[in-house]
Amino acid sequence: MHPCLSCGACCAHYRVSFHWSEADPALGGMTPAALTETMDPHRLAMRGTWARQPRCVALDAEIGVRSRCTIHPQRPSVCREVAASWEAGQASPQCDKARIAHGLAALTPADWRVM
Repeated sequence: MHPCLSCGACCAHYRVSFHWSEADPALGGMTPAALTETMDPHRLAMRGTWARQPRCVALDAEIGVRSRCTIHPQRPSVCREVAASWEAGQASPQCDKARIAHGLAALTPADWRVM
């Protein structure tokens, strides 16, 4: 099983902000606008991620046990760019920081050999 499917830490640790056009279907945007909030004239944020204790509204998870993004095919570009540590052969400080903040161990190359 992919380690992200039992994690969800990044979706409950970071603000997810992106250009407003990603939620505008007329411009090819796919992210559901109803799940966003305006940050400034140029950026939106996924609802829940701009909070003091961020948690994306699209996250269906028990952190560290099970995790899924309810809009995975429509998620913003910034979500698509987050790499899980060692998935591509190198550590991801962003992944490690979120996992550690939620009491999970950072991923290692061994976490990918089991798959």
